[in-house]
Amino acid sequence: MLEIDGLSVFYGAVQALDSVSFSVEQASVCAVIGANGAGKSTLMKAISGLAPAAAGQIRLQGRPIQALSAERRVALGIALSPEGRRLFPELSVRENLLMGAYLRRDRAGIARDLERIYAYFPRLLERERSQGRHLSGGEQQMCAIGRALMSRPSLLLLDEPSLGLAPAVTLEVARAIRQISQDGATIVLVEQNARLALKLSSRAVVLETGRLTLAGDSRDIMNNPQIAAAYLGRAGEPQHHA
Repeated sequence: MLEIDGLSVFYGAVQALDSVSFSVEQASVCAVIGANGAGKSTLMKAISGLAPAAAGQIRLQGRPIQALSAERRVALGIALSPEGRRLFPELSVRENLLMGAYLRRDRAGIARDLERIYAYFPRLLERERSQGRHLSGGEQQMCAIGRALMSRPSLLLLDEPSLGLAPAVTLEVARAIRQISQDGATIVLVEQNARLALKLSSRAVVLETGRLTLAGDSRDIMNNPQIAAAYLGRAGEPQHHA
């Protein structure tokens, strides 16, 4: 589904990504973990077209897309649920969700997808007429993910979906992400909560200061002593029941 090959990104003279390479299989979840400033959000912006690639290729289903605009990438099936949610505060939940379908003209399909989003996030149906500014942080996050899904993407990018959420709400969002994955979505998940990211994914990559330092099966990475010490809070302990 997605191939990243030698991707480098600069912000002015500062290099944010340095020759990053990995791939994501169709209908899988790939977690991207790393410390603050590792380049995780830059990677998401580069895939979605919000940060230009200085070098390397980004291929979606074999097609190079690094020269395409963000709008064109949306049309090809890439949707980003950004860090910070970024809802339209004056629009209702329903209107925010429909903004994700602005390129679509299939009214019956849009109506079906709205029902699907409400099945993933029942709380959104309860708050359907509420303005975005009146939602809790968790409800805003649910709405942001739902808005991204409304474009019916082939590749869903989730940037820090648990950021700032209470533990109970984090579990609710995690259950929905797991269901979205089980329904066949291809997901790249950037998540500061490394334990959660590894539990939700089948494969993972680790970024450190813009470079990819490890890639592989999520369970293997979870049980890696160095990763446990750096990101999971327990040095040298198996993480099977995390």
